[in-house]
Amino acid sequence: MNTLAARQQMVDQQIRSWEVLDPRVLDVMSAVPREAFVPAAYRELAFADTPLPIGFGQSMLAPVLQGRILQALGIGATDRVLEVGTGTGYLSACMSLLGGSVHSIDIQPRFTTDAAANLRAMPQARVQFETRDAFAGSLPDEYDVIAVTGSLPIYDARFQNALRVGGRLFVVVGVAPVMDAVLVRRVDDGEWIRESLFETVIDPLINATAPPAFVF
Repeated sequence: MNTLAARQQMVDQQIRSWEVLDPRVLDVMSAVPREAFVPAAYRELAFADTPLPIGFGQSMLAPVLQGRILQALGIGATDRVLEVGTGTGYLSACMSLLGGSVHSIDIQPRFTTDAAANLRAMPQARVQFETRDAFAGSLPDEYDVIAVTGSLPIYDARFQNALRVGGRLFVVVGVAPVMDAVLVRRVDDGEWIRESLFETVIDPLINATAPPAFVF
């Protein structure tokens, strides 16, 4: 496979066509070798428009969704970024090249270990990985950007509370077959604005609160 050509084709034919037009995002997704972050068994599908299994009931998000996340968050060069759900580290690397610092957490030790190894393919990307449960305790309110890469069946305010004033949160809320991708902006100490972006379906974040079961 000509990976450079395939990666550029992914950007031109998939990501641009889904209304991702931010030149900084397109440049980063052209530069980061996605194939280095895909599990070996699925390497030939690295540039396919589909999520890829990575174990523990989780998936690597499709390229178009990752592009929409990066564009929605509008990461600035000095932004402090939190990623909830490290996965393979691909999105971590992209956000690191766009922002100031990235702190990525995941409950699975294998994900944070593998992501740190994968990041060797992009040595200029700097990410602090941590193995922890995002739902164990509160998060400090010190982030300009938060990307939650697993869905929340029920919205959890702890993530929006961890934003600085002016900060942005991307999160997918709901249950299959329809979930809502949402951008949340913190406008002051006690107010947030929510914007619905598009519908999608992704794996739920591990330990996220589930909706009550329906009983006949």
